[in-house]
Amino acid sequence: METLRSIEQLHSLAGPVFSAIGVFDGVHLGHQAVIRTSATHAQEHNGTPVVITFDPHPAKVLRPNNAPHLLTATQHKVALIRALGVEHLLVIQFDREFAATPPEQFVHELVTHANPLREVCVGHEWSFGKGRTGNLELLKKLGAQHGFNVVGIPPVTVNGEIVSSTAIRAAVEAGDFGRAAAMLGRDYTILGTVKRGAQLGRKLGFPTANLSAHSEQFPPNGVYAAEAKLDGAVLRGVANVGYRPTVESSQPERLVELHLFDLDRDIYGEDLEVRFVKYLRPEQRFENVDALAQQIARDVEEARKI
Repeated sequence: METLRSIEQLHSLAGPVFSAIGVFDGVHLGHQAVIRTSATHAQEHNGTPVVITFDPHPAKVLRPNNAPHLLTATQHKVALIRALGVEHLLVIQFDREFAATPPEQFVHELVTHANPLREVCVGHEWSFGKGRTGNLELLKKLGAQHGFNVVGIPPVTVNGEIVSSTAIRAAVEAGDFGRAAAMLGRDYTILGTVKRGAQLGRKLGFPTANLSAHSEQFPPNGVYAAEAKLDGAVLRGVANVGYRPTVESSQPERLVELHLFDLDRDIYGEDLEVRFVKYLRPEQRFENVDALAQQIARDVEEARKI
């Protein structure tokens, strides 16, 4: 997949260009409908499909103190979009300057640099431009002015519920992985980078990978049987989500700690994609680290059976 970093780089693609535009946090079934519709139309008209998204999530810039947790950090989102078979991805840096761009100017930039822009495909509620003043209705008017078609994808529903990133976040937060997976079209996972910790797990006989996640939505605190993808391989283990109350006395960071079975190598700095297979027990405080180690051994035994 070719990844572009500026609208000007659309010049390098053979036209006509068919673009699917959105934040696409989670790349859920609704987002997939937008992307696949655009790709199908491009194929039917011998065009070039391009997915256009933004980094970081606009809410992180516009309301950083009240931004939602993400379903997918940018690198995770890009990987999921690549898995859909997308050939061209444009990732636009979203900052205060870009946020101040009027919707008409944004469209003008696309029209100017595509060769030519034939179609824009978005979700039915997509908004864009300064103050979110751009919407599907304005986009259609601009399309008529500049000679490109506009497709608004109606909402996708699962079991009578409209698929949305907000609904999926709520499902994950409640630990309802089945509901989340139904709307995502895949199991919910967290992509994190392994960072160095205090190495207490190693001292207890259960070395753990501490994941530095990227503002993703965590499930409820507790211990889970889990799987992790590392370099294409699937490793099984136990994950702890929470604050490690037995060993932390201050106000700690909420972490995902992962003990992977039969892994005997340094993976600091590596990215792990973690899937929560089954909830085992709540996080709890133990009298001492020996009691903690005994419970971890029981958790490992149960998770191996699962």
